[in-house]
Amino acid sequence: MKLKERFAGGKLSLSFEVFPPKTTDKYESVKFAAEEIAKLQPSYMSVTYGAGGGTSAYTVSIASDIQKNFGVTSLAHITCISSTKDTVRNQLEAIHNAGIENILALRGDKPAGVELPPDRDYHYASELIEDIKSYGYDFCIGAACYPEKHVESENVKEDIKNLKKKVDAGCDFLTTQMFFDNNIFYTFLYKIREAGIYIPVIPGIMPVTNAKQIIRSCQLSGAELPARFKQIADRFGTDDAAMKQAGIAYATEQVIDLFANGINNVHIYSMNKPDVAAKIFENVSDLLGK
Repeated sequence: MKLKERFAGGKLSLSFEVFPPKTTDKYESVKFAAEEIAKLQPSYMSVTYGAGGGTSAYTVSIASDIQKNFGVTSLAHITCISSTKDTVRNQLEAIHNAGIENILALRGDKPAGVELPPDRDYHYASELIEDIKSYGYDFCIGAACYPEKHVESENVKEDIKNLKKKVDAGCDFLTTQMFFDNNIFYTFLYKIREAGIYIPVIPGIMPVTNAKQIIRSCQLSGAELPARFKQIADRFGTDDAAMKQAGIAYATEQVIDLFANGINNVHIYSMNKPDVAAKIFENVSDLLGK
């Protein structure tokens, strides 16, 4: 099922993200985690992709397994920052042949310590989206957006201008980078609607179960930690069990608030943690009618 059709349905839904292993010896454990999350029967599951296609085979394998064996719609990520057009086309063919209809098209992070050639095939996600549209596979295409702007953008206005290029290139929906204050998301929605962007925007929520890791993640993503969350991390950050419980509760509150304010579809960055995904799903199961 194409996600743009699901988003048009108007029902409340929750989806989850998993990431493939970097090495073969971790594949079975990641596959198991993905399958445990799939057993929850979420609206869909997204499967990430390494820069340059480093985990591309795992992405297709896990996304295909989720869809074929558990009946959960898959969203396969693809990045282009260090890929060639041939690499991208081959990957799209593999995704199509696996029966996956949905793609999240991303530029991807620049590889650390690697100088990319100026004449590379791709510089922006909008170029990748244009190519995906041109190959005729009829994918439903998603793209990323940044409620607090991309870290490489000079300002919010420039960031929204670049986002409009992705939309004009043909993407069908957007998924946000994590944020910890829903008011930031609501303000972002208002600004992009003013800029003429009307496609569905799916908020991405990160349940924080490790206070130290989230500080690093925020530095990379540009997300700000509100004072309320910092207080939680300061109080419970040194107690793993307490921080996990508090982080799940905080994420659950965000999800409920989004649902209450008319946002029907919420995406959870579940970090390959079936227990975290299951607890959040349980916390809102009555809202979802499960």
